Amino acid sequence: MATDLAIKEPVLRWSARAHSIAEVEIELARIWAGQDLATDVDGQPGRHIAARTSVMNLVVIARRPELAERGAATIQALTGRHPSRTIVVQPADPDGPSWIDARVEAHCVMPHEDAPETCAETIHLKVGGEAGRHLAAVVTPLIIHDLPVTVWWPGEPPFTSRSAQDLLAAADRLVVDGSTWDGDGLTRLGEMAALVDSTDLAVSDFALVRQSRWREAIASIFDDPDFLPYLRSLRRVAVTYATHEEAADETASTNMVKPVYHVAWLMSQLGLTVVKPLAAVSASAAAVGRAKKAARDRCVGPVRHAAGRGMAATLSDGRSEVAVVVRPVTSPMPSGTTLRVELLAERRGSELRADVTAEAETVHVRVWQEGVEALDRHFLAARRGDVDLLAEAIEAGRRDGVALGSLRAAAALIGTPWGSASR
Repeated sequence: MATDLAIKEPVLRWSARAHSIAEVEIELARIWAGQDLATDVDGQPGRHIAARTSVMNLVVIARRPELAERGAATIQALTGRHPSRTIVVQPADPDGPSWIDARVEAHCVMPHEDAPETCAETIHLKVGGEAGRHLAAVVTPLIIHDLPVTVWWPGEPPFTSRSAQDLLAAADRLVVDGSTWDGDGLTRLGEMAALVDSTDLAVSDFALVRQSRWREAIASIFDDPDFLPYLRSLRRVAVTYATHEEAADETASTNMVKPVYHVAWLMSQLGLTVVKPLAAVSASAAAVGRAKKAARDRCVGPVRHAAGRGMAATLSDGRSEVAVVVRPVTSPMPSGTTLRVELLAERRGSELRADVTAEAETVHVRVWQEGVEALDRHFLAARRGDVDLLAEAIEAGRRDGVALGSLRAAAALIGTPWGSASR
């Protein structure tokens, strides 16, 4: 075991192998039993480790090795901030006899010079055969009971599978990143909405959390007393997102979770209901030409030209309809990245247009009232990495109203009625 710890730097203090759940439990007990947990200070026994500092259980389901490695690195960086018992599960070949290959580790962090070390356990499990098909049976014996359970599922969570449902039935929170899902991601988004509707599970979707700077910028527009009256007179919402597909019939492969969340958040905050859910629209040659020219004139970041395809929906505020357009634009930006959110409001014959973009660490807001520019503002808003996003998810506690409302609205927007999506 290592004896020297750098301040706030995680250090591996214990590692062992196991080939069954029973062996894993034995190694977990051995970590703290009979070990010399003191460090040397000038040749004399000094600071001791704080025994089993765990405030929660964190279960990571990583179906690919690279996801497991990235997840483990992210969690290790959180050792001093949110000590937990972490179980990283990597399902392998589901056929053949059941097998388990486990590595049990303890990482420790010294918060500051005169503090005891904070340590947490990590269990890396590779499981195959029957064990790989029944994740709950593998994970449940290893969690610390009476502590919250968070399941982080990077990649593609199979929400409709019995294995996933059994595992999530024992969880308090699910952490995902919908922007990484295959295809347009909308079917899986609907499946997640149905799962949340039928359980008390809280959800943290990195795709939604990352948009907080957009939401704050949009909300700031209506902090102005001159603009506030327009808030309940929204008539059009347009979201532009990046795609790498130039052919109109190929853009369905671009993930649309982020742009859908933008519209869904507005729906949930303004109480808008769906008249017609999102459906693909085909643009005429003239319309495509106009879209290309508009993109060039506006100089939206690194946009090259409009892809010529999008989706449209119709909402209602109870008095009038609100048109929604979600359209792709070919761009070297990461596929699915939001490039622009545009709002149009009309009140008593007066028009308000708002345009929000983001690039690097900056969000740019422009507003025109009656065709005259009335606001041009930049916000500094840093992007957050997986470490900060996971920390925020862990700290979230109960169900978050913004997340729940946005997910509910997204399910309705894509044509999956809340509570009746296929499971």
